[in-house]
Amino acid sequence: MRSALGLMLASVVAAIVIAGVWFWTSSPRADAAPPQTMAASQADPLPAAAKQAARDDVETTAALSKRADATQAAAAAPAPAPMPAPVAAGPKCNNPDGLGVSRTVVVDTTGGPGFGFLQYKQYDFLTDHEVVLTFDDGPWPTTPAVLKALADECTKAVFFPIGLHTTYHPDILRQVAAAGHTIGAHTWSHAHLAGKKITEQQAKDEIEKGFSAVKLALGANPAPFFRFPALAHTPATTAYLGTRNIAMFSVDVDSNDFKSKSADEVINNVMTKLDKEHKGIILMHDLQKHTAQALPTLLRKLKAGGYKVVWMKAKTQIETLPEYDAMMAKTEKPIATGRPIGNVVQTVAE
Repeated sequence: MRSALGLMLASVVAAIVIAGVWFWTSSPRADAAPPQTMAASQADPLPAAAKQAARDDVETTAALSKRADATQAAAAAPAPAPMPAPVAAGPKCNNPDGLGVSRTVVVDTTGGPGFGFLQYKQYDFLTDHEVVLTFDDGPWPTTPAVLKALADECTKAVFFPIGLHTTYHPDILRQVAAAGHTIGAHTWSHAHLAGKKITEQQAKDEIEKGFSAVKLALGANPAPFFRFPALAHTPATTAYLGTRNIAMFSVDVDSNDFKSKSADEVINNVMTKLDKEHKGIILMHDLQKHTAQALPTLLRKLKAGGYKVVWMKAKTQIETLPEYDAMMAKTEKPIATGRPIGNVVQTVAE
């Protein structure tokens, strides 16, 4: 009996001990870490600030890598062609059958070359059926009609204005420039520079005042192109123009418009002489009303006759002399209304 009771007590004590051990090992402790998944169980030793810094480094590295890749690709690709400089658009011609300009020549005026076989025979630059259109003695109220005729035929000319006339009509001379024509000079007052009574200093004054007056009207230097009034030059005046690097213009075909009685006579003079010469520098005057009237028909006849216009431009513009610029700036503008021109423009018999 005692043995059975003892055996029973021993079994109970063993059961209690086993249950306590199980309870202690399986119950969570206050200082124990919560259970983790497999992914969460991989320890991350970085604090939050370090984590953000690491992410920033990764992003920065990626950005730099992309930038390096782009730079390398740009270096490997061919360089793009440079953008062309803007070019001012010239006035469009609305006449597809106009006379136009066959070619443009640029003149180096160093040393004062001469053009026009009547006096200067060194430079024979025109080929068969090529002409240069030139106009003297403007600007004048007839000049706009000349400009319109040239524009209607889409062609260009060289103008030799008188300095004094530019003070009367500076706005008209600016129209000549706006139309894109070449502008030189034709003395200050159309003085005869080969006259016996004119001194070398007076001749120089006429030349320089003419260029400065044109500059004053245009607000820019003209071309170093000059034509002597009545084509009258002297060794001294031609030598002076050479020192100033100014080209001299004579003529091959004279329209004689200053003594023509009608537009038809002007046309006949030009075409008859061209039939003989076949080319050349044509001398006309935008001051003459018959020339303005004749020009539309004359240009069409040139086109029909197979003639082509060569436009002459200067390589560089003239540098006017400051003392003459100052002199012209002080010149009061004369009143043109009703003023006779006989004392300014004189016809010289040939």
